[in-house]
Amino acid sequence: MQSNIYNNYTVSHSFDRRLYTQDIAGSVAHVRMLAAQNIISHSEMNQIVPGLLEVEKEIETGSFLWQDSYEDIHMNIERRLFEKLGDVAGKLHTGRSRNDQIATDMRMYVKDVSSQTISYLISLQFALIDQADKHLQTILPGYTHLQRAQPVLLAHHLLAYVEMLERDLQRMASTYTSANLCPLGSGALAGIPYNIDRQMVARELGFSGITTNSMDAVSDRDFVLNYHYASAVCMTHLSRLAEELILWSSSEFGFVELADIHTTGSSMMPQKRNPDFAEIGRGKTGRVYGNLLSLLTTMKGLPLTYNRDLQEDKEPLFDTVDTLVATLEVFTNMITTCIFNKPAMLQAAEGSNSQATDLADYLVARGLPFREAYHVVVDLTNYCRKTDKLLTALSIEEFLQFSPLFDKSVYSITIQKSIDLRDSTGGTSTATVSNMLQEVRTRTLNTPIPALSNKAETINSAR
Repeated sequence: MQSNIYNNYTVSHSFDRRLYTQDIAGSVAHVRMLAAQNIISHSEMNQIVPGLLEVEKEIETGSFLWQDSYEDIHMNIERRLFEKLGDVAGKLHTGRSRNDQIATDMRMYVKDVSSQTISYLISLQFALIDQADKHLQTILPGYTHLQRAQPVLLAHHLLAYVEMLERDLQRMASTYTSANLCPLGSGALAGIPYNIDRQMVARELGFSGITTNSMDAVSDRDFVLNYHYASAVCMTHLSRLAEELILWSSSEFGFVELADIHTTGSSMMPQKRNPDFAEIGRGKTGRVYGNLLSLLTTMKGLPLTYNRDLQEDKEPLFDTVDTLVATLEVFTNMITTCIFNKPAMLQAAEGSNSQATDLADYLVARGLPFREAYHVVVDLTNYCRKTDKLLTALSIEEFLQFSPLFDKSVYSITIQKSIDLRDSTGGTSTATVSNMLQEVRTRTLNTPIPALSNKAETINSAR
């Protein structure tokens, strides 16, 4: 039993094999550079490169035999290359360490998943934008402290999430940039004694440049932390959206109906339609937070340079990628297929005295200082609570009990007028939101998506 534990404790190919496309691409670029620099012969290169591509095909088709005795992806691929080519395969590792090799793989992977995550974020943005376009006239109460506050357009509410996702896009783009320097050529920690051309490798692998300090290059995982952080904030936004869908789909709100595919029944209560997909998305947020904290904890005590602790950077990253992308995909479909209950939303807005602020503004327009007007309306709303009346149901005589500045023009204050008066930039007026909607759609259409590595197949389980 003890022997088996020791044999498997350091083995990582069960999870780092996910990096095979990046690893082989990096090896191919490295070998071509070695030949270009006359460090190995072109004849040797012409054997090694096709051999690597054959190994890649074997991995893709599932015929590749992974062996625990070769603990990681690098040694397994190199072992198979030896089986195919013999001793010439040993030339592959000239001028390279597993330390700068895995750093390169990870940077390529993070670039790829950042780019692909951006695509999924854009898809969710468009789902929200399309729903907003359908609901430019739909009114609901806006909430503060989960209490009905002021009337807003549903389109305005949905576009708030588009703005959150826009910030997520910016963080993902920044993550891509942080990973976009090639560390290959740093060696184990001190550089390489051969006449290598690091810029050539960087160009072939699609990097914008090379790292400048070999010790930092092999031990840096900030770009991985950046992906974790960007994902954690994004999951926070998705969890907030999930919470609103959960609340809004309840009988108490009745604002939205989720498609059957996104709900499940109860094992005991046949009438139930539980918003399980939204709840699971909300729940998965915690594990993404945990993955960020896991790597932060791993990194905090590491001296320069490479330490084997860094093997623990991969599984949390892969889990975060799969969790975030799956959640984005599910939520995109959930938003696309849900049905908003316009009458229920309007009834909630009209039945909540949500135009109280407009009454205070009405008195301000007639010369009363706002703080005094505010207290007049506080007294009015307290009166409404005691008499179980809405502001819209009060007689002019009742209004006059609280201020002589009221006259029958007070009845012109409607939910729709309250909406339309808020026409400042970023406000909820129909005209403002309509303009905002067009601007956001144009911005989203023009969002740049960073380039993927050649043959990038990085988000496997989410596809």
